[in-house]
Amino acid sequence: MNSIGKTRRYRYAAVAAAIALSGLAAPARAADKVVWNFSLWGPPRAATAAADFFAKTVEEKTGGNFTMKLHYGEAVSPAKENLDSIKIGSVEIAMVCTAYHPGKNPAMTGLDLPFLPFADLDVQQRVHEAYYKHPAVLQEMKRWNAVAIFSNLLPQSEFMGTGAPPKTLEDWKGKRVRAIGGIGDAMRALGAVPTSMPAPEVYTSLERGMVSAASLPFTYNHIAMRLHEISQWYTVNMAPGSSHCPTVVSLPAMNALPAEYRKILEGAYPAGYALLKNAYKEVDVKNLATLDKMGLQPIRYSEDQVAAFRQNAAQPIWDKWVADMKAKGIPGDELLKLIVDNAKGGA
Repeated sequence: MNSIGKTRRYRYAAVAAAIALSGLAAPARAADKVVWNFSLWGPPRAATAAADFFAKTVEEKTGGNFTMKLHYGEAVSPAKENLDSIKIGSVEIAMVCTAYHPGKNPAMTGLDLPFLPFADLDVQQRVHEAYYKHPAVLQEMKRWNAVAIFSNLLPQSEFMGTGAPPKTLEDWKGKRVRAIGGIGDAMRALGAVPTSMPAPEVYTSLERGMVSAASLPFTYNHIAMRLHEISQWYTVNMAPGSSHCPTVVSLPAMNALPAEYRKILEGAYPAGYALLKNAYKEVDVKNLATLDKMGLQPIRYSEDQVAAFRQNAAQPIWDKWVADMKAKGIPGDELLKLIVDNAKGGA
């Protein structure tokens, strides 16, 4: 099947899933009108497909009584401060990336570890949903008056950059790169110099030469943040990990939500996941064609190189994270076991 056929198939499947899973019930009619401010950053893109779907669903199914105002471009809160904004009640719902502020949510950073055994986004979803229910995670989020309700399932990260392309993994030595969380730890094992910054700052940093390459979820975020306009090459198969960026809700706002509204919101999660996964598939078809047309050089490493990278870097980073969590009074060993067990399909 050609790419156009695949794209149409994914779109039709997603629409069918949304209709089937969200249902066609008549609008709910609660006495209260509820408005939630939803803090995002960057432009509308694949990772925000679920946010847009939730906003449309709750408004349609409540006859306009429950609305979410989507604020892109850090309009109401900087990306690094979304948890703070939730805590003080200036927004009711937000997307956060836990690696942007690991000190605020150390337990959550287990999902930022590199080389986690996620065979696909379905496995990643299963692990993330189980992780959010762990008592240590619930307690951590409670300190921010928050609860994680949905994972935005960012795909595996790859690098896009300027200057001499790293044709072998040894070529990363000494390169200054944007790589957050566990991906940064993995790149440090290659001799690179990782620096952390939120996605909205990456374009300027790469353009000004502050970094020579940047990791972002492949391919959607590289192009959403326009890195392809100033880059010469990109990696294809490093797959060092993915950034963990859940949607969190204010606990007071969730607890005050009329029961029928909450049922509608929670009932939209399955269709939201279906649309999100489809959005990533669709955008890859389009973006890979764009990169090819622009002449960016794809960098692919041998399977042996990538396997050695994972074998040498993963376990030491995981072990250090567990030890660091233990020092903070967080059961890192339990959380890592939860990840591995649920990735295998266990409980």
